[in-house]
Amino acid sequence: MKPKNLDRSLNVGFSGGEKKKNEILQMLVINPKLAILDETDSGLDVDAIKTVSKGIEMFKNDNNAVLIITHNTKILHSLKVDYVHVLVNGEIVKTGGEELAKEIELNGYASYKKGE
Repeated sequence: MKPKNLDRSLNVGFSGGEKKKNEILQMLVINPKLAILDETDSGLDVDAIKTVSKGIEMFKNDNNAVLIITHNTKILHSLKVDYVHVLVNGEIVKTGGEELAKEIELNGYASYKKGE
């Protein structure tokens, strides 16, 4: 973080990407047992996704967990994920690993939405 930003109020004047990076910094400092990141990749450019992903990788270990909620698989390219779950209408309809994320990237979510 740039030293000049230390004097600003929390997230005041930050761009969307700076706010997301700041959330990751807070996660690293607070060090919770479970971090739930909802659409943390939304609106981030390629470089910011890499920065956020690096922070997530720095955080996760055997003593904590990270749940990333996303509609876009871009952030998963920079992370080593343990599980991928597809949620439709509040229910997990498919669980897998990285291969599931790759399949969704190629084919989309349409095959999982049949019951809608």
